[in-house]
Amino acid sequence: MYEKEVKELQTIIDDSGGIVFFGGAGVSTESNIPDFRSADGLYQQKYRYSPEQIVSHSFFVHNTEGFYEFYKEKMMFLDAKPNPAHLKLAELETAGRLSAVITQNIDGLHQAAGSKNVLELHGSIHRNYCRKCGKFYDAAYVKNSAGIPKCSCGGVIKPDVVLYEEGLDSGVIQKSIQAISQADTLIIGGTSLVVYPAASFIDYFRGKHLVVINKSATAREVGAELTIAAPIGEILGQIEV
Repeated sequence: MYEKEVKELQTIIDDSGGIVFFGGAGVSTESNIPDFRSADGLYQQKYRYSPEQIVSHSFFVHNTEGFYEFYKEKMMFLDAKPNPAHLKLAELETAGRLSAVITQNIDGLHQAAGSKNVLELHGSIHRNYCRKCGKFYDAAYVKNSAGIPKCSCGGVIKPDVVLYEEGLDSGVIQKSIQAISQADTLIIGGTSLVVYPAASFIDYFRGKHLVVINKSATAREVGAELTIAAPIGEILGQIEV
């Protein structure tokens, strides 16, 4: 399937020496990690509080137990494995064709696939720190702890993920904008481009080829040379490096 689109994408990739990939939750749905906004995503499920409320800074502070109950069950998928999209992007980087992966995901699957230059706009479930002493804890410790994960010093552990009401890391923003502005090809994949400020970063692209691969329409018209409405792993998996 999608032979024509894959052929066009292959031609673009063959013509590129500095690809940057900008991705969202749709990149990981083929690894069985639910996204937020699709028909069976987290926002369509019924909870006492909305997912936006639960994964907010104020909810974390005032209802830490409720936060962790949701977070551990719905946002920590430690058994998930990289899918063909993650693996192909890592392959493109190894071959010197791709310079950076910019991701809105927090699952660490790009690194698990072998990608080295990954800019995580929203942090990672794999980094967790005590709010009191700063000690580091891995994801397994948080996932397996009963109730609220606590540090050996007694402090509450917080995941290094950007919650609603929190700002993005300025260093990661700067590197992401720089990577996009220097790319000759930008591939946007698995994102509906509704989360700001991340979605605005693509305005810095000045290169030759702009590609969008997403199952549903994106929230904004970006003037892509090639748009493929399909699962991203299915498409990238057919690309030859």
